[in-house]
Amino acid sequence: MRQFTGFLIGAGFGLAFVLANAGPPLPSAVGLVLRVLAVAALVAVIVLSVALSRRPAPPVTGAGPGPAFRFGPFYGTVVLVEVVLIFGGIQVLRLLEAPWQANIAWIALVVGLHFLPLAWYWRMRQILAAALYISAMGAAGLVLVAMGTAEWAPFVSGVLTGLGILTGMLVSLVGMLRAPLPEAGRDQDTTLTP
Repeated sequence: MRQFTGFLIGAGFGLAFVLANAGPPLPSAVGLVLRVLAVAALVAVIVLSVALSRRPAPPVTGAGPGPAFRFGPFYGTVVLVEVVLIFGGIQVLRLLEAPWQANIAWIALVVGLHFLPLAWYWRMRQILAAALYISAMGAAGLVLVAMGTAEWAPFVSGVLTGLGILTGMLVSLVGMLRAPLPEAGRDQDTTLTP
């Protein structure tokens, strides 16, 4: 189950983005539907992670094990820098008297950017897509704030970011689930001897 920790953490953040930001100017019914879908997606991520953790591990080849989530000192440093940038940036936005919606866009931008060094650290190129998507949603929210339409920044930088994270997690897990199982005993001699 340890190998799915990153999926569970990401899905939790995706859910938080949706729950916190699916409000006005969206109609309340739309916000409710988006929140319900986000909760359902989180439940699906948990179920798929448990199902995949019970599957037999693929055989290790001569190249060694594939990339994996590692939560060592480098990861801790990246997260620390992320936290400093988030809270420091929010303070700068406050000093600039930016609308509160700019905070959401800034958080999404920093969260997206923090995946860049982690993609390198974990040797997982597929995380680059998440980094680019989340960063773009954050930047788009900041553009909306600058254009005077700050009320839509929570939807773009919050809800769309969260739904994108959850969708990406589900697509990845379903792809892993659909991958063929390793064949046990394939290289063993199955002939009967007296």
